[in-house]
Amino acid sequence: MAATNSPALEVSMPTDRELVLTRVFNAPRALVFEAYTSPEHLPHWMLGPPGWTMPVCEADLRVGGAWHCAWAHSNGGRMEMRGVYKEIVPPERIVSTESWGGDWPETVNTIVFTEEEGRTTLSITILYPSKEARDAALQTGMTKGIDLSFDRLAARLETMG
Repeated sequence: MAATNSPALEVSMPTDRELVLTRVFNAPRALVFEAYTSPEHLPHWMLGPPGWTMPVCEADLRVGGAWHCAWAHSNGGRMEMRGVYKEIVPPERIVSTESWGGDWPETVNTIVFTEEEGRTTLSITILYPSKEARDAALQTGMTKGIDLSFDRLAARLETMG
């Protein structure tokens, strides 16, 4: 029986300020790392709900380097986020800041890629400045958008391998 992608995003809250998102992909860690960090691949899968595109995707993948993504919706909506890489250990780990601007607080995101028997577990720990900030982010429906994006990532990885 062939290994398959985990069908769903796992969400946990180990502390009052953390949100952990985990998904398993049927691809080697180096490939998942590439798809997660490359401006060549990100605009194809990191889109959330239908109707969004990513016209801006920039990543200077080095400690101190900046990243910036901007999305446009078919209804005219726009959003963007940016951050700075604090730690990069290819293909194992990335730590970066993330800011949506406006009233949204900056978070620190730790992304860990672990491989076992050719399958990669991607785990994102988002550290918010407060429980209230974490809970407000959850109210946006972000986990549903991430789950949809990860479905696209799974399909993208099949074409990359």
